[in-house]
Amino acid sequence: MATERKPPRGTRKRDVPLTKDGIHAMALQLIDADGVEALTMRKLATALDANPMSLYHHVPNKDAVLRGVAHRVGSQFSTEDRGDIPWQDRLRELARDFRELSHRHPKLMEYSFTRPDYVQPADPFWQALIDILATAKLPEEEIPRVAATLVGVFTGLLLSELNGALQRWATLPLAPPSGPDEEEAPPPSKGVIDTMFDSTLDAAVAGVENHVARARERV
Repeated sequence: MATERKPPRGTRKRDVPLTKDGIHAMALQLIDADGVEALTMRKLATALDANPMSLYHHVPNKDAVLRGVAHRVGSQFSTEDRGDIPWQDRLRELARDFRELSHRHPKLMEYSFTRPDYVQPADPFWQALIDILATAKLPEEEIPRVAATLVGVFTGLLLSELNGALQRWATLPLAPPSGPDEEEAPPPSKGVIDTMFDSTLDAAVAGVENHVARARERV
């Protein structure tokens, strides 16, 4: 019995179109599954049922693909106009939404948080953060510096959570181990990590409040 021959690569109907957006969508699927380091242009082409060289008509290299994927994920971040609540609560909501997005794509975000160009001026997260600090009556010239500090705090905390460092640090003993065979404590529960994150938010909000108060004293 003759077996059915598959059409040549590139002629079969694809689940994901061979466009720049389609390439980014498939790359995100591969990264979510196996991580950034495992992504290659050849693997991406195979997943898209395309000749590897055909990808270069749409994207120049892997770095460009990763930038496109990061932009695609960043565009998923939606910020509602919540001018009806205090800026402190808006800042907390913003950070929690950012954390939720990070948990949806942990492998990509763990990679992205290590890159200095991760946050761009037009990013919804950055624009929302700038608006919140302006609403808090922070002097305009100080907003970029405070915003940069908050981004550093949030991304640093999330990076340590995504790579497991935060969970390990939370179980370190108060004193050095008494012997080489002493067992490590089990990792903290999700509820404990959630509480740690919320405590960091409280500290960040208090820091902005103090910054605003000092700015008013200088006027």
